[in-house]
Amino acid sequence: MNIGVLGAGQLGRMLALAGYPLANRFTFLDTTGHPSAGIGDVMIDTDRKHLDSFLEQVDLVTYEFEHLPVSLVQAIEEVKPVYPSSEAIRVCQNRAEEKALFDRLGIPTPAYRLVEHADELETAARELGCPVVAKSVTEGYDGKGQAVLRDPAEAHDAWRAIGHPRLIVEAFVDFVREVSIIAVRGRDGEVVFYPMAENQHEDGILRYSIAPMPDLDDAVQQTADGYIRALLDELDYVGVLTLELFQTRDGGLLANEMAPRVHNSGHWSMDGAVTSQFENHLRAIQGLPLGDTAARLPTCMVNVIGREGDPAEILAIPDAHLHRYDKAERAGRKLAHVNLVAPTHAELLAKVRACAALLPDAPAPRFSFE
Repeated sequence: MNIGVLGAGQLGRMLALAGYPLANRFTFLDTTGHPSAGIGDVMIDTDRKHLDSFLEQVDLVTYEFEHLPVSLVQAIEEVKPVYPSSEAIRVCQNRAEEKALFDRLGIPTPAYRLVEHADELETAARELGCPVVAKSVTEGYDGKGQAVLRDPAEAHDAWRAIGHPRLIVEAFVDFVREVSIIAVRGRDGEVVFYPMAENQHEDGILRYSIAPMPDLDDAVQQTADGYIRALLDELDYVGVLTLELFQTRDGGLLANEMAPRVHNSGHWSMDGAVTSQFENHLRAIQGLPLGDTAARLPTCMVNVIGREGDPAEILAIPDAHLHRYDKAERAGRKLAHVNLVAPTHAELLAKVRACAALLPDAPAPRFSFE
């Protein structure tokens, strides 16, 4: 089966690598003019002149990047099956729509306000109590399009810095850790869940993900499973969905945002789970049985950002798996990731620290269970 992928970055690259053993072929449609997948057939189409040719070559379509024109995805749906659907993209592209969906399904979130003017931003900051985080309602990822206000007086500067006509303002959460839940829903409605991961961010970009968590109560995993199942069923979703959450001191979960695709915090599954998120996404969209999501052993994903370390030194760490994206070095750019696997969490943490020491500018890992 020839699978069409909207976007041509490292997520598409890893989808293809997972799909070749299934005899899948891949055609990527890049709308940015800067593809980096380095695999499969890549069509650059910044003006939709090649869309018909792309659709003639593929059997179905998925995407590795949700910041796509909804109208483009809707037009494709009229010709070929698209999984997940354009509705998932529409909701995930708009933080106001996303929050409304969470509210409707009873999924708790941090207190928030929607604002359309700097004065409204200042009022929201006063009502919610600083610090607050202001985010553009559309666009923005990996820390872009947002600002932290530590005083309502900073509202006008923040408004200008973000430069967007509508913002969502969220109260800060006194959380113990940032976590994520990844689930997969098949075309027949079957749902499977991966163990939750604890995530550490740096400058708004994910640096470490560890799964499973050694101190996670089963009830918390079940709560997260329930939240993401509600989203999957409501959207009649097919494929991998990710829900990022904050875990509070009382063990509760507050939803931050969701991503309608394979996700950075699920990269650990490539070497640490029975079936990776990439293979399971491909199984789901093709109507194949979903694979086992259980963790084989404790695993930590370490993102390589900005500058790469020496591959030989990294691979000298026992049970280290280096996944390079064949990208040029640039500040803030995801260049690769390393999956580290160990029999115990204590041994795993020692490996993570050893790996971090080999990466330029990598912060020391800090997990809540240490």
